[in-house]
Amino acid sequence: MTQTKEKMTKAYRVAQEMLKDRLKDVDQTMADEFDELNSSDVIVVRGTYDFIEQVFNGIGLKYKIVSEQVLESTQLDPDQIVFINCPGDISNKALRNLVSFVDKGGFLFTTDWALRNVIEKGFPGYIRYNGRSTLDEVVRVEVLTKDDPFLQSLIGQNDDPQWWLEGGSYPITVLDDNKVETMVRSKEIKEKYGESAVFVSFDHGEGKVYHMISHFYLQRAETRTERHKGEGSSYLSEKLSMDSNRWNKYKKMGVDDANLAEVEAAYSSSSVMNKILWDKKKRSIEKSRDSNEEKR
Repeated sequence: MTQTKEKMTKAYRVAQEMLKDRLKDVDQTMADEFDELNSSDVIVVRGTYDFIEQVFNGIGLKYKIVSEQVLESTQLDPDQIVFINCPGDISNKALRNLVSFVDKGGFLFTTDWALRNVIEKGFPGYIRYNGRSTLDEVVRVEVLTKDDPFLQSLIGQNDDPQWWLEGGSYPITVLDDNKVETMVRSKEIKEKYGESAVFVSFDHGEGKVYHMISHFYLQRAETRTERHKGEGSSYLSEKLSMDSNRWNKYKKMGVDDANLAEVEAAYSSSSVMNKILWDKKKRSIEKSRDSNEEKR
């Protein structure tokens, strides 16, 4: 299992570099704006079962990590993004702090059991746990890009991404389709557990909440097809315009230490995470512009 985790960590590093090169190939303006995302103000709340900070470490994203207890008294800035690892077992005082933070414009991201511990308690009426629990397995997912220019630039029709489900993960019931956007779904989860949502978001107050089933850090993928069994570098050829400089860069990063399925899964997962950073950056720009116009 340790070897598998090391491969996935390397796959995440490769995937983050791929995101940058992909944007350069399809939209240079968006690529230039993407380079500024590392300046995002990110807070990570420690968890027991999920470790999104491992992904951030791998891709070089700066963040501040705090305990659940510190969240009670931390003065949260609406310009920040708060990531809460599973299980999200926080106090009522910390929860009130989070709700106020989102109301004022903050972005909140939660995973798995935080659905009951944070979302249902603090943000009722949008999504809830459907009462069933998943097995430890890997499922196919579909990233919905139709109305999202950022994800459209990254995900193509030939992508066949997978998502790892921790045993005991909580399927997501969407309570209001008009208010909740589903960005990743899975027919397999729907067939097995009654709900298709994998990654969802909704606006609340002036801010936004994101939630996903299972854990952000995907610990493994499966080689379900001959394509998935290919080398990680095969995925580079599918996604990017490759020259000798790019090949050398990715070879040095160890792209072929992971197979295509692992690199593709990390790429899809990273695309979703970077979408949150992208959305926050664009929202902050709009807020600053509106504020300047009011002062005129």
